[in-house]
Amino acid sequence: MAEQLYQRDVYGETLVKLGALDKNIVVLDADLSSSTRTNLFAKKFPDRFFNFGVAEQNMVAAAAGLASCGKTVFVSTFAVFASGRAWDQVRLAVSYNNFNVKIVATHAGITVGPDGASHQALEDIALMRVLPNMNIIVPCDGPQTAEAIIAAASCPGPFYVRLGRPKISTVENKGEFKLGQAQLLTGGDNVTIVACGIMVSEALSAVKNLAAKGIKARLINMHSIRPLDKAIILKAARETKLIIVCEEHNTIGGLASSIDEVVAENFPVKVLRVGVRNRFGQSGEPGELLKEYNLTGPDIEKAVLSNIS
Repeated sequence: MAEQLYQRDVYGETLVKLGALDKNIVVLDADLSSSTRTNLFAKKFPDRFFNFGVAEQNMVAAAAGLASCGKTVFVSTFAVFASGRAWDQVRLAVSYNNFNVKIVATHAGITVGPDGASHQALEDIALMRVLPNMNIIVPCDGPQTAEAIIAAASCPGPFYVRLGRPKISTVENKGEFKLGQAQLLTGGDNVTIVACGIMVSEALSAVKNLAAKGIKARLINMHSIRPLDKAIILKAARETKLIIVCEEHNTIGGLASSIDEVVAENFPVKVLRVGVRNRFGQSGEPGELLKEYNLTGPDIEKAVLSNIS
């Protein structure tokens, strides 16, 4: 059984380690530090932590100001607030100025669970993708969360790092994390499955079931939405001719749209989407919601079997 970890636990622990190494790192939160786990940094470095209360727009504007003075600023709240409520400040104060602000948004996607539609960010990748200068990372598990946070801290400019709420199984044998370089998890020439975040584990189960049916699926962990690994996408398009994209996000504007744009301009092939289709979220347990929104391993397997030649 693969180890299961909370990505936000790993985030908080990694912040503490980075804070001990770099006194220029400051952390801001919007009254959710116990949930985002930035409270770990606050306990260790209280003079470098600022709680802005339920004032996300003010928090992001202040982050831009701190970054303009040479600070590396980590900003955290739930993804629905970081991407939606504070979008104007993210656009003009952070992205426009290319400031060194790292937005680490937790509680993304449908697996937020019982909190329901008001707290389930299904549009956040799309909102961040349209902003120039914004790097976007969606780690697939706990260990990759640490790698993503370290990468964001060491690379100048704005970042949006998308984390979930529940525990996620650790994906084995991923290889080295590099910004803009996807990870090939399994080889195969019948179909390519591209996934990010929690959907990587779901896709792995589909790959195993497909293999038992004689279908060899290539699985790519596209942790970096921007910069996007165009080379691995085009190689897969040429060699497998069918791409299934899996994301815990609206099927419009996210990972699937990113891949659509690449293949449409360079090597058009069929790109199918396993994601949330034109719906808001709802209250429920994470596992129940994954089934309700057709985001499970069997749903991925069904998409492959229905379209394989």
